[in-house]
Amino acid sequence: MFFLLFVIALTGQFFSGYAEHNKERKEERQHPLSVSEYIYSGHFIQAIFENWESEFLQMALFVVLTISLRQKGSSESKKPVGKEEVDREPSAKRKGAPWAVKKGGIYLKIYQHSLTIALLILFLISFALHFYGSIKNENDELVLKGLPPETFGQYIFSSRFWFESFQNWQSEFLSVFAIVILSVYLRQKGSPQSKPVDAPHYETGE
Repeated sequence: MFFLLFVIALTGQFFSGYAEHNKERKEERQHPLSVSEYIYSGHFIQAIFENWESEFLQMALFVVLTISLRQKGSSESKKPVGKEEVDREPSAKRKGAPWAVKKGGIYLKIYQHSLTIALLILFLISFALHFYGSIKNENDELVLKGLPPETFGQYIFSSRFWFESFQNWQSEFLSVFAIVILSVYLRQKGSPQSKPVDAPHYETGE
């Protein structure tokens, strides 16, 4: 369901961004881009990966920080005291255990942290593509104004690039903070992200 919503939203972003970018180019008396040209434009690449970057960063930090940090009463937290099912040591004897668990050694070491590793890799890829799209878009605009393009070294320290990143990061951190705290006091019957409706506020987790 969420993948379908993603495809719908991505399609909407593409065509609305395409129209908006060509509107800006028309105002600058430049020829409009074709659909295929827009796919490779800095405007589209920057807009896509600027958002993906913050999402993967948020998820990676959420996965890592919930290992050791607690929020009493939150459905998103482990209980303040004691170990839980997710803390147990993996056993190759467990029925249906993944192949990495059965293999052991370095494979198990990596697999134990594979979710965090994957999210961090996705964050770094998105960060790099956001940077590439952003500098490409910036230099396209500079060319239209008759100004010299910026180098990678110059742009990595530019206010524009970090403004784009921080404006997305702060919203992701706020959304996680909101679900962690609101789940202490508010309920949604039937949702695994919520405690049971009749659970006391001080009860942590499921």
